[in-house]
Amino acid sequence: MQLDRVDLKLLELLQHDGRATVQSLSDAVHLSARATLNRVRKLEAQGQIEGYRALVHRAVLGEQICVFAEIALKDQRQSVVQRFEKRMAGTPEVVACYVISGRYDYIARIACPHLDHYHRLINEWLDDAALGIEKIVTNIELQTIKEFAGFPLPPAKSRGK
Repeated sequence: MQLDRVDLKLLELLQHDGRATVQSLSDAVHLSARATLNRVRKLEAQGQIEGYRALVHRAVLGEQICVFAEIALKDQRQSVVQRFEKRMAGTPEVVACYVISGRYDYIARIACPHLDHYHRLINEWLDDAALGIEKIVTNIELQTIKEFAGFPLPPAKSRGK
């Protein structure tokens, strides 16, 4: 689907405030409220907008640590990869996991109430031979400088229409 200037502006606005009213969106894109609502519904129906969520402030959860774990697998057989990825997807503490290039196969962002919890978690993974983990390198997040759940959109001049 080709996105025009209005669609991109709506996506930009909704990435920053998923609860923006149709009226505020329509004011920003200079369309009627009905036309704006139709555009947003079309973006949702076509999968351009995957959903909406509330971002919970980490302080509400009490003390938490966030860890970036670089993970290497022993082999790349599809059965091992699928088992590992299923485990990551099903572990609540794993808030993000990516296949990466380079020395490691995956990087996972893991949120735990304390370091002991993290150690127990990764020891369970390492002890489970079926997961095929060769090595985990831990990088503890010391401070968050920027965190944004969206994606950068093309600049206005290259948006067309």
